[in-house]
Amino acid sequence: VQLQASGGGLVQAGGSLRLSCAASERTFSIYNMGWFRQAPGKEREFVAAISRSGLSTSYEDSVKGRFTISRNNAKNTVYLQMNSLKPEDTAVYYCAAVNWATMTALGSWGQGTLVTVSS
Repeated sequence: VQLQASGGGLVQAGGSLRLSCAASERTFSIYNMGWFRQAPGKEREFVAAISRSGLSTSYEDSVKGRFTISRNNAKNTVYLQMNSLKPEDTAVYYCAAVNWATMTALGSWGQGTLVTVSS
């Protein structure tokens, strides 16, 4: 599945952004989906995931209570609502299909979207 993330930008600490990830395939609904991020000089890391149906979610500890992942299978799109942003959230954000057991990405990475949080 080909994926295109969007919605990044520059925001002050404490602000909010909503990321979107559009999938090219109509079979989008069969995939568990997730968001990952890569900060400058660091490895890519897991942020959040949502099950095929949207009924189950999982979050990395540092974003719990601040970020919310959701999906709209009719629109082949997964979202990441990010509130109370911190400078340490600055990274390029990517979406991907995920292995629910390991919370690791499946397949190739699509184009990410840059989020910059100023202090």
